[in-house]
Amino acid sequence: MPDTSPPSSNMGAKIETVIGFDLGTGWTGVAVGQTLTTQARPLAAIKSIRQKPDWPAITRLLREWKPQKLIVGLPHSDYDDIQVMGDSAARFSRQLHGRYHIETELIDEGLTTREAFNLTVESGQRKSKPEIDSLAAVLITESWLREYQRHQSTLQSPEPLLEKKSSQ
Repeated sequence: MPDTSPPSSNMGAKIETVIGFDLGTGWTGVAVGQTLTTQARPLAAIKSIRQKPDWPAITRLLREWKPQKLIVGLPHSDYDDIQVMGDSAARFSRQLHGRYHIETELIDEGLTTREAFNLTVESGQRKSKPEIDSLAAVLITESWLREYQRHQSTLQSPEPLLEKKSSQ
């Protein structure tokens, strides 16, 4: 009988592996990233089931990669259709955290799907919609990784050395 329990909680653990999601109505792009290299790579996109997340597929993905952090792209716009996706992304983020007890963060996705499509056109490579969605997830994940690295480097900067007065 397959194990259907959620992956174990990693709250408070050191962040090494992150999974990024680009939520869509038909597909959710997925990428895995490492804080050590600040690079991400695309994973197979997950097909939605009646415009809802495929939770069993997400459970398998999280069990395999054991991430310490989940990143969800959050679209921002005044347009109603994009606002609906923003609400869906926020709900998806809350559901991920509630189901898997893994720290989850929303990050402005800044039209990453369009950027991913443009990158494939510029490279001359033909990509399917799921591949473009996962490339968008790479862009989202790498954006978070760069910000994480900047934050870590400011936390680890050495304190200025104080000169000691020699007592003679």
